[in-house]
Amino acid sequence: MSKVMQSIKECIVVSVGGSLIVPDAIDTDFLTRFKALILEKVQQGFSFSIITGGGKIARRYQEAANAVTPLSSADTDWIGIHATRLNAQLLRNIFVGHADPEIITNPTVDIDADASITIAAGWKPGFSTDYDAVLIAKNLGAKRVVNLSNIDFVYDSDPKKNKNARKMEKINWADFRKLIPAEWDPGLSSPFDPIAAKEAETLGLEVAIMNGANLKEFSNYLDGKPFVGTVIS
Repeated sequence: MSKVMQSIKECIVVSVGGSLIVPDAIDTDFLTRFKALILEKVQQGFSFSIITGGGKIARRYQEAANAVTPLSSADTDWIGIHATRLNAQLLRNIFVGHADPEIITNPTVDIDADASITIAAGWKPGFSTDYDAVLIAKNLGAKRVVNLSNIDFVYDSDPKKNKNARKMEKINWADFRKLIPAEWDPGLSSPFDPIAAKEAETLGLEVAIMNGANLKEFSNYLDGKPFVGTVIS
């Protein structure tokens, strides 16, 4: 066993929503804070596999393409996938000297488990980055996935439509899956992709969903402290 592997405390898979990386313009403040936190936690012994979403870059390109030529679901999905890969390249360069130089685009192939930081992106049509994150966790033997997005909690209904929506701080997979659609499509808005949720339940993964804008909550979760967010297990 390498010295690197001996020092690693736990591998955490982190799905970073495109809404954090590119809420409109690229958010360099978030990226600066995110880099500092990840490197701090690596020093504490954690390792991370970080997968990026597409954000507004994906939606703008998808909308533009469809305005000119109506696209199939697969072609629309490919635009989103390449947007995630552009964002992944951004993170790979931000973590230059710390992260493995190769971006993971197929979560089922061998991944360098010795690297303290790996960067991943979308795989192929029909699979969200949530699902890719679950497959990476399976590949690496990770037990926890953190989903950083722009929501604080999972709710029992859409809080934008229902002011009485109840937040869930802890929920099991069976109950969570009752709250979301049974199928996934590229435009689906869900705290966690239905297909990814089913696979995560099968694997016995814990998924923590929290608002990545407040990275202190992410830090608290990793440290085993109370945090604002939802744990699905």
